[in-house]
Amino acid sequence: MGSSRFPGKPLAPINGVPMIELVMRNVSEAKDLDAVFVATCDSEIYEHVVAKGGKPIMTGSHHERASDRCAEAAQKIEAETGVRLDLVVMIQGDEPMISGSMIDQALIPFYGDETVDVVNLMAPILEQSEFENKNTIKVVCNNNENAMFFSREPIPYGVNHGVRFKQVCVIPFRRDYLFEYTEMPPTPLEIEESIDMLRILEHGGNIRMVKTMTQTQAVDTPDDLFKVMELLKLSEGEG
Repeated sequence: MGSSRFPGKPLAPINGVPMIELVMRNVSEAKDLDAVFVATCDSEIYEHVVAKGGKPIMTGSHHERASDRCAEAAQKIEAETGVRLDLVVMIQGDEPMISGSMIDQALIPFYGDETVDVVNLMAPILEQSEFENKNTIKVVCNNNENAMFFSREPIPYGVNHGVRFKQVCVIPFRRDYLFEYTEMPPTPLEIEESIDMLRILEHGGNIRMVKTMTQTQAVDTPDDLFKVMELLKLSEGEG
């Protein structure tokens, strides 16, 4: 709720529905998730999720990274339910165009490959303005579809065969690796760029990237909210 770029944005309405509620609805459509929780440090969000029949988890307000908040929430879920988690999928609450099918797609690399510890979705960048926007996290990959680097700055993209990609914040972790992540010391590039995944790369880990062609728009500013509403109108018209 205290976002510096857009105060109160989790409860900002998108076509009459608060954004966090819309994300919760969309995420709940994933076939491969057993449960959906909303991790928050804000009482307003907690109370709204309860009112809508969701499952909120209150976390500390000290977290600098969403992945650390996710790890705290996962620990509390295990303590409250007595169930040991297998995979934990972190979905950012400011990604209202995420669909259940995108989450299912992001989980595919875990099936049959025990070396995969964490996955990120990525989508093509369609406009130059988005490529230059510091709110858009760009990513380049190697030939094994593992991330080489993330940055908010425009970065070379030839290794992605001429297509520029952005991170889409659907990030599944193996349970043990998520807890390992939160024990890793924060790293210089992570802090400078304010990107969770750079902590993994700077500690020598691998991040498997999965391409989605679904058009998405994260909400970082009020202008982004209007973009989402226009994109949703277009998609409804096409449907």
